[in-house]
Formats: sequence, structure tokens, C-alpha cells
Amino acid sequence: MTNRSPILSLRGIEKSYGPIKVLHGVDLDIYPGEVVALLGENGAGKSTLSNIISGTVQPSAGDMTWLGRPYAPANPRAAIDEGVGMIHQELKLLPKLSIAENIFVGRYPMKSGRLDRKVMEDRAHIGLRRLGLDVSPDRLVEGLSTGKQQLIEIAKALTLNARLLILDEPTAALGGEETQLLFRQIERLKSEGVGIIYISHRLEEIRQITDRIVVMRDGAKVQEFDSGDVPIRTIVESMVGRSLERMFPTLPVPTDEVTLEVRNLCSPSKAFRDISFSVRKGEVFGIAGLMGAGRTELVRAITGADPIASGEVLLHGRPVTPRAPIDAIRNGIVLVPEDRKLQGVVLDHSIAENIGYANLGGVAHNGWLSSRRIREFAEEYIKRFGVKGRGEQNAGELSGGNQQKVVLAKWLARKPKVVVLDEPTRGIDVGARSSIYDLIMDLAREGVAVVVVSSDLEEVLGVSSRIMVMAQGKQAGILNREDANDVSVMELATI
Repeated sequence: MTNRSPILSLRGIEKSYGPIKVLHGVDLDIYPGEVVALLGENGAGKSTLSNIISGTVQPSAGDMTWLGRPYAPANPRAAIDEGVGMIHQELKLLPKLSIAENIFVGRYPMKSGRLDRKVMEDRAHIGLRRLGLDVSPDRLVEGLSTGKQQLIEIAKALTLNARLLILDEPTAALGGEETQLLFRQIERLKSEGVGIIYISHRLEEIRQITDRIVVMRDGAKVQEFDSGDVPIRTIVESMVGRSLERMFPTLPVPTDEVTLEVRNLCSPSKAFRDISFSVRKGEVFGIAGLMGAGRTELVRAITGADPIASGEVLLHGRPVTPRAPIDAIRNGIVLVPEDRKLQGVVLDHSIAENIGYANLGGVAHNGWLSSRRIREFAEEYIKRFGVKGRGEQNAGELSGGNQQKVVLAKWLARKPKVVVLDEPTRGIDVGARSSIYDLIMDLAREGVAVVVVSSDLEEVLGVSSRIMVMAQGKQAGILNREDANDVSVMELATI
């Protein structure tokens, strides 16, 4: 790297919010045509540093140079004009606009002072096709799955013609096939001399796609590896600052008693068809498949969030097919949803209120609510789940991992019989993942039937006693733990 000049250099970058310093003198160089992994636990400073580079946040101290010139973007527009683009971890699409309008928002192609819709949609179609997304550019974003919305965010970045791209958890909502399509585009961008900062908690990806690894911890750069081919355990121990003995805990042995049974379930939209399975008391049942296989639609139907055309759901042998989420909740079936910001927490309400809303029966006294009772009730679960925040703090101020812990806390406080987790560790760092896996196993040991949907194949293999694989809305097969591996799952997922 020394015989080339970096396109971006950071020296002594610091950031403070009042008396709290969140970045401590960070130095970083990015060269053309390389992918640099920026890794660390939630709260390590990765997003703050990326937001400074992309013009979203201003540094408190330090200097940046871009192509050899002083660089201090006042806002994201200024950064984009310089050739720096960023895909944020949390989706920022506008649901009431079309896909093409979202891709080009703020930089619409114009002709004679008017929007050139044909050029916009043609260019959007090219970007979507690169990523294998077969959807019309004039369709509204509203109603699209999280995975498809993530691909649209990536397509937006591909149209920027940027010299530097920051990708913050770009594959968090993607399956294996979509991830490989993205990787091919990254290789193309590398060949064109684009520098890429790649942030991900999926450490196996890092070895596939990156040239260097920079590790942050507590707001400081603590280690740098000159290759992406570093053992995962070495990376993790560098991130957490301690030895990590194991990632996945030992699975408890389920009983023979069936808690949840699904019989011949069909969706009115044909998103899934004729699905049948059972989950035993104390079992962790995994659901795997590529994006678009119908996994999320299936678990949303089981928990009353989406309609059911035919078939039934049984709890301990009793029909409980839900027509609305409240039906499932009253029967002890709860969903930790895929999109925590839109469906899991109320962002502008406090942590305590979010936990209390799902447990009004436990905090109300003679039909009356008091903020004191809500706060006292919530504090127990804030401590139990290790939420890094105060009860009166708004949920929107928390990191993604801590927001997910709030969602888990509010439902598990109800002591449910069935817990359905859709992408439970999406966007969560390795240290927090381990605690969530322990929590899942604790639930199973307590006799709860647990269903885990995950696009992370290593995760679904690591936590599940059995795995149902879905393909194109159909049930491709159910694998016992001893028969399940990367190859067997992917063979069924690609039928």
C-alpha cells in the first residue's frame, strides 16, 4: 500500500457529546480499489466515524484529507458531491415514493427543467438488475420486504458513481444468494478503483470480501490486520478485548410434548403454501431459506400479523389460529419482528414505556397506570437483559442491539409459551449475539417453544435442534441437527 496515495486519510479524529468522548484520536487510511473492514462491538464508534466521513456528523477534533486536499463535509450532500457515499444500517427509504424515486431522491435526472422519468427508471432498472432484484422501478417502496428494501439502498449507492463507499451492515437482511450478488458488485467496484469501508457483524463475510481489517473498541482503533484472512476467533477477541470461549451455547434437550403445531398453512398472497411442522416444549426450531422464500410471511401469519387463507395453528393440541396479533398474544404466542424500528419499539417513547406497553396487566392497578409502577417493572428487565440505557431514555436513542434487547424484554416479561424470533441478531455485535443466544437457550430450558428465522446460516445451524428449509414459498424439508450443514440446507433452499 505504501507505494500508493490514499484517497482518504484521517488523523486524530475525535468526537465528544458534552463531557462524553465517543471517539479517541482515530487514524485511518483508505486506498483506491480496496475493501477495508471496520469492525467492533455496538458502541465501539464505527457508525460515528462513518457518519463523520459521510458528512452526517462533525468531528470535535482532528483532520481529514480527500484526494490530497483538506476534507470537511458540512453535510451528506457535500460528501456525495466529493464522491463519498454511504449505505446506512437502518433503512432510510421513503415508503410513499417509488423505487426509482428513492434511488435518485435529491438528484433526479432533469430535462428542460422537468423530471426525466424515463431516464430515471431506466437507470434504476439497471441498478436493480445488477443485484438480481426483479421488481418494477415504478412500484412504491411501501410493502416491500426488509431484504428488498436493503437491496434498493444498495442500488442507490451503486448509482452514485462514488470514489469511496461506506457500507454499514449491507447484508444484514440478505440471504446467501443476494449476498453473493452484492459481493460480485463489490469486486467490480474494486476493479474500477473504488475504495470501500465495509461494516458487518457477519465475520465469515469479512474473510471473503475484505483486504484489510481495522478493529475499534470503546471509540479507539485498537488493532489493524493487513489481510482479511484472519481467524474469526482472533477478530472476535480483538473486538471484545477478552478471550471468547464459545459463540453458540449447548442446546437443551426438548421434551416429547408438542407445544406448537402448524397444519397445511397457506397465505392468501401465495407467499407460502401448505406448510406443516411442529415445535416441542423446550425446542429451538430454525427456519432457513433464501430471501423471498416466505419465511417472514409465515411467522407473521402464525403470530396473527398477516392473514391466513387456509390451514390452522394449534397450541397444545387446541386450535388457536389467530386473526390478529392480540389473538396470538393472549394465547402466549409472541413475535420479535424483523424490523425492530418500525415494528418492535416506539422510538420516541421511553424504554420503560416500551416494556410496559406489552405488559399493562402487570403494571396497572385497578385499571390505573402510574409512571412509577411502569418504571419499577421495566427496571427489572432492563437489568436482566443488559440494556445499556436508563428507563426514562427514549428507545430511539439506543443502538440497534439495545433496541433489540428492549423488544425481547417486553415480550419475555409476559412469560409466553411460544417465542418467534425473526432475524434476532440482525445488526447486533458478536458480544451481544452471544448473550442473545444464551437467552434463547434459557427460554428453551424453561420449556418455551422457540422458533428462530435467520438469514445467517451459521446462526440457524448453531442454535437449532431442527431446521425447516423453505424455497419459493414451499416447505423443502425438515433437517435434524445431525443432518443439517451448509450444504444440506442450501441444497434444499435452492430447489
